Amino acid sequence: MTQQTSMTGTELPHHHTTLVTGATQGLGRGIALDLAARGGTVLLHGRDAGRLASVAAEVRALGAGGEVRTHVADLSDLGEVADLARRVRETEPRLDALVHNAVAGGGARPLVREVSAQGHELRLAVNHLAPYALTRGLLPLLAASAPARIVNVASIGQEAVDLDDLMVEQGYEGLRAYCRSKLALIMATFALGAELDGSGVTVNALHPAHLMDTEGVRAYGLTPLVGIEEGVGPTVRLVVDPALDGVTGRYFDRFTDARAHEQAYDVEARRRLMALTDGLVAAAVPGV
Repeated sequence: MTQQTSMTGTELPHHHTTLVTGATQGLGRGIALDLAARGGTVLLHGRDAGRLASVAAEVRALGAGGEVRTHVADLSDLGEVADLARRVRETEPRLDALVHNAVAGGGARPLVREVSAQGHELRLAVNHLAPYALTRGLLPLLAASAPARIVNVASIGQEAVDLDDLMVEQGYEGLRAYCRSKLALIMATFALGAELDGSGVTVNALHPAHLMDTEGVRAYGLTPLVGIEEGVGPTVRLVVDPALDGVTGRYFDRFTDARAHEQAYDVEARRRLMALTDGLVAAAVPGV
């Protein structure tokens, strides 16, 4: 049986609960619908309540048996990230999987450097700091629900993180910032994989597909090469495939266990990045 087909037809018990960030469109919507069709409960995150209600209606129309609940939050604001984690902890009896899919792409104006609510470079904030802070906030619930899985949607587009210019204040360009933020996410995946090894909570990252037909790809001016469905399969596999029980701290290029950018394997670079990350998150959200 191949990796790609090992999860075909995998059904989920109705109580199996997955939080999908950025679930109102594109890949996130596709992931949520796939998991719901398997019978699982999905928690949809997005910034727009109307879009969330629309996707929730699609999930309910599947009639697969699981439940759907929605959560509004702007992940560019670490305060809202912390509030999202608190709401999920207080309202959900369990959390079996957390899929960090929400993304800030290269942007429609890539030479304009944007910042988050806390003044952090926007791509770093949404693509790295928010997933890390949300993971930290939800770890107690994930650990209580173990075995549980964290899936970080990264990218094959990776550029070395300048640890002396984490906010990309020098030579800014949106796609460069995006590629650095995605490598930071992979480095955090490796760090958390080692930290949580043996806890029953696994964490892996993947490049789901190349140039999917998403709003972010089009906004930057790139031409999509494949449909959303090409990325749904590899991502959902990391959530549901029994063959991946216990597999952690890995980077996948679609279905293949692959090698990320060399900086991801630099132990000192990872240590420095995570120290900086912890400091930024703690400054914004004390106690996380």
